[in-house]
Amino acid sequence: MASLIALGRRAFLTAGSALLSACSPLGLLNALTPGDAGGRLAASDIAYGPDKRQRLDVYVPEQSTGRAPVMVFLYGGGWNNGERADYAFVGRAFAAQGFVTVIPDYRLVPQVRFPAFVEDGALALRWVRDYITRYGGDAAGIALSGHSAGAHIAMMLALDRRFLARAGLPPGFVRSVAGLAGPYDFLPLDDPRSIAAFGDYSRLAETQPISFASARAPRTFLATGDEDETVRPRNSIALAAKLRAAGATVELKTYPGLSHAGILLALNAGFRGRAPVLADVVRFAKA
Repeated sequence: MASLIALGRRAFLTAGSALLSACSPLGLLNALTPGDAGGRLAASDIAYGPDKRQRLDVYVPEQSTGRAPVMVFLYGGGWNNGERADYAFVGRAFAAQGFVTVIPDYRLVPQVRFPAFVEDGALALRWVRDYITRYGGDAAGIALSGHSAGAHIAMMLALDRRFLARAGLPPGFVRSVAGLAGPYDFLPLDDPRSIAAFGDYSRLAETQPISFASARAPRTFLATGDEDETVRPRNSIALAAKLRAAGATVELKTYPGLSHAGILLALNAGFRGRAPVLADVVRFAKA
């Protein structure tokens, strides 16, 4: 979180102390940096399950003709924190690029452990299949994306077909997946957050997206920053190599000068000049 504040320092310094005490750094980012005018919040706090954390928001393009492509974005937070409202800048950014965009919350540690948060992701995708046409989206298939722990969840949904099957979704429902700075190959568990999220699971190999790399994987975009010291670039490099060896379609991109937080902030209009992360994800998803 400190790196988020450092990268957004100029924006944060324009706020009064009362605002600083009332908002999260990402909330301030939404408030103090320019948003994408071409996207808007169409619906919020929609239930996709019975738990209070099983809620989602939908962003839509200001102008759209016909059925728009759908992007589902899963945020990070070490599997133990995060709020969808903090990622409004992501929803508006993808919506401005023509996507009906869904950002769900999901249950967190310590309320749940693996695989519950991945199962929540699958339930959110089932809601998309059932209801996204109400918001102008194409229900036939989606582009899935995520950052950090959210990229782990996204990649588990894309690669381990059991999660989609249990939610009643066909394997091809995820047409493409984009992982930003995700942990995909992190055994042995050596971080308190990963130990809390996965340590009680008896078959640890099944917690790793790399275990499910195969030729059946959807088109995959993997992005990392060469200054990421939170989730090392080797995670993306290793997964890309295994997917390629299996015959899957994969693109790996390493952004010079970007940290773990920086690759997420590059989706924001105020920081987009740092790296073309948004343009690359959009290009890949629309190809």
